Amino acid sequence: MREITNDAFYDLIKKYDTDSENHYVGEVRYYLISDDRPYEGKNSHREALRFVFDRLLEKSIEHDEEAGRAQSGRTACELYPLTYDIGKAQAVLMDPREFLYCPNIVKTDYYGNRHYDAGWWPNDDNIGTSVPYWYALMEPVYGRKNRPEDFEKVNRVLFPGGAGEIEIYEWTTDWSDYFDDGHEWYGASCWSVYDRSMKRFAVMLVSSTD
Repeated sequence: MREITNDAFYDLIKKYDTDSENHYVGEVRYYLISDDRPYEGKNSHREALRFVFDRLLEKSIEHDEEAGRAQSGRTACELYPLTYDIGKAQAVLMDPREFLYCPNIVKTDYYGNRHYDAGWWPNDDNIGTSVPYWYALMEPVYGRKNRPEDFEKVNRVLFPGGAGEIEIYEWTTDWSDYFDDGHEWYGASCWSVYDRSMKRFAVMLVSSTD
């Protein structure tokens, strides 16, 4: 597997991305991956997930080593690099049309809160649980809120063949401390999407807190 680093999708989302080193829209972090091996359903999705978290671990160790040298001379093993166990991750197959569903904004109240014609909305019962893709893209904790037309534009470029060409797994988020922030408040989500027309994976991560 290899990470795709030069793609029209990344060019599009530059206007949404506030992080120069990563690829975000709202609270969704994207990784595009190609694989020369034959596609084997869930097993291939798990390997794409493993590939992404191996890369995240490398970056967390590099960051900790730099922080240790700058602050106290500690080594990475004395700090707190990312931990994960892909073997514990469980997945369910999702309906692509449900995944790409985007509700309409019904009204915006006096405080700037937007109300949608959707069956899901954050409340005390789902704090720290998984969030829908549309919500994670359109309702970030801070910064720019995106509109339904932004959601549709991003996904037209990300999945040009449409819902009929993609297979999606939603993964549990109890197997890595990457998701700890999201469990605390906003929510944590993890999806892997294989696009048959593009022969590539998109791994999409959400984890944020106030």
